[in-house]
Amino acid sequence: MAQPELNNEGTSRVEVALLSVIFITAGILNFGLLLVLWRRRKQLSRMHVFVFHLSVADLVVVFFQVCPQLMWHITDRFVGPDALCRAVKYLQVVGMFASTYMIVAMTVDRYQAICHPMVTFQRHRARWNVAVCAAWCVSFLGAIPQVFIFSRVEVSPGVYDCWARFISPWGSKAYVTWTTLVIYVLPVLCVIVCQVRICHAVYSSNFHFKSQQQVGKDEASRRGGSTRSCSGGWVSKARAKTVTMTVVVVLTYIICWTPFFTVQLWSVWDREAPTENATFIILMLLASLNSCANPCIYLMFSVPFPRRLVGMLCRRQYHRRESMQEEASTVSSLFINLKNLSDAKHFPASVTFLATEHGTTYYCNKV
Repeated sequence: MAQPELNNEGTSRVEVALLSVIFITAGILNFGLLLVLWRRRKQLSRMHVFVFHLSVADLVVVFFQVCPQLMWHITDRFVGPDALCRAVKYLQVVGMFASTYMIVAMTVDRYQAICHPMVTFQRHRARWNVAVCAAWCVSFLGAIPQVFIFSRVEVSPGVYDCWARFISPWGSKAYVTWTTLVIYVLPVLCVIVCQVRICHAVYSSNFHFKSQQQVGKDEASRRGGSTRSCSGGWVSKARAKTVTMTVVVVLTYIICWTPFFTVQLWSVWDREAPTENATFIILMLLASLNSCANPCIYLMFSVPFPRRLVGMLCRRQYHRRESMQEEASTVSSLFINLKNLSDAKHFPASVTFLATEHGTTYYCNKV
C-alpha cells in the first residue's frame, strides 16, 4: 500500500495524535479481551473462539500496522534494515487479511448454525477449528507479495526508506486493485449474502413458529383443552444475539474500511488525486479504528466481560475476599453444629458458644 508524504506540520501532528490514541486504546482493549478469553479457554463456545482469533488479528494490526505507521511519522523515515522493512510490510497485510477473513469465517459459521442447524449439530467437535485455520492460512499466503514488492531503497543521496517497486505504469494499479478485491470487495459480498440469508431464515422460522402456535391455541380453545407447542422452529435468544453481534461487526468493518480502500484506489487510478490533502490522509487512518471497535462490540453484547476483566486484574483481592467468605462459611457451619449440640444438652450449662457469620457475632448460652 502506498504511503503519502506529509508536508503540513499541523496535519502531521493530528495524524500522530490520532495514531497514538488508536494504538493505546486498541492495544488495551484487545489485550484485556484476550486475557479474559484465554483464562476461559476450556469453556469457550464456537463464537468465542472466533472472537478470540479476531482479537489476535486486531493486535497484529495494532502492533504491525498502527505502531510502525506512528513511528514512521515521528522519524519521517523508516529506520531499520531491509529484512525489517519487508517483515513489517508483510505483517501489515497479514493483519488486514486476518481481520477480514475472520469476520467471513464468523459469518459463515453463523449461517450454518441458523440455516443448517442439523448439519452443525451432527458435526463432531474437532480439535482444530477449520474455518479459523483457513482464515489464517489465507492471510499468511495472501500477504506474500508484500515481501517482494517492498524493500529498503535509496530515495535520495544517503537517505533510505521502505518503499514499493512496481512495474510502470500499470504495476501499482494492478496490485492495489487486486488487494482491494481479495481483502475488501469479495469478503464483503460474501458476508452480505450470508447475512441476508440468515435474516431471512430467522424471520421465516419465527413467523412459522408463531403461526403454528396460534393455530394450536385456536384448536385448543375449540376443544376446550390446553395447547402444546414445539419450539423446534424457533431461533433461540442466545443464537439470535450472536447473529446480531455478527451483523454489527460486519457493518463496523464496512464503515471503517470503505474510506481506506476508496482512497487507495483513487490514489493509483487518478494521477491528480489530492494524496497530500488532510482529509485524504485522515480517511486512510480511520481503518485502524476497526481494531478499537471490535472489542467494544463484544463488550456491548457480553455483560459479564467487565466483571471478569476487573476480577482478573484484581485477582489477589478477589481471592482474598473469597477465602474470607469461605472461612466465614466454615465458622458458620461450626456455629450451627455447636448450637445443635447445645440444644441437645450435650454440654454443661456454663458453656458459651461464639461464632461469626457474615460480619455478625452470635452468642449461644446454655441455660
